[in-house]
Amino acid sequence: MQSSRLRAVSRALLAVVTAASLGSCATLPFQSSMATDEHECMARVMYFESNRSSDDGMLAVGTVVMNRLESGKYPRSVCGVVGQPGQFAAGALTSPILEPGRARAERIAAAVLSGQRHPGMDGVMFFHTAGLHFPYHNMHYVLVAGGNAFYEKVSTTERSAPAENTEPAGLIAPAPPEPPPRPEPDFLSVY
Repeated sequence: MQSSRLRAVSRALLAVVTAASLGSCATLPFQSSMATDEHECMARVMYFESNRSSDDGMLAVGTVVMNRLESGKYPRSVCGVVGQPGQFAAGALTSPILEPGRARAERIAAAVLSGQRHPGMDGVMFFHTAGLHFPYHNMHYVLVAGGNAFYEKVSTTERSAPAENTEPAGLIAPAPPEPPPRPEPDFLSVY
């Protein structure tokens, strides 16, 4: 009898102590290590999935995210699409974003969320690291950019090899042409 009463008092005391310690949690600002803002989620996935040096690659990754979002087959938010297990780089929503690259990712994320899409990628919802090859016969490649090969799933008779990106995405001006190489000096004519 004594032990059951002691257990009941112990449980009650534990409940009171737990409630008291958790009571102050409501007064603290909520802090999460996971991105929850749509712009932040978009910038993060583009930063971690492209090679961070290519506007074109970041725009293509953002286009894939938006194509998935708009398809109705994936979650209904950017963060939901990006946070799906096994779909994008591990830690894309939690790892720190470092400079350089943050400003570029944020700028291109804003463009994508404002409606800009990579040309020729209407409906494209998949990509993998460029240079990898898979034995599937339903992968129709449409673009290689930012270290990734972008493709759509099609019937096996429509399969193609990855095309090289030939046009800039339009977010930045094309680089100026390379200067012509300098002629080799003719050391024999000096003597």
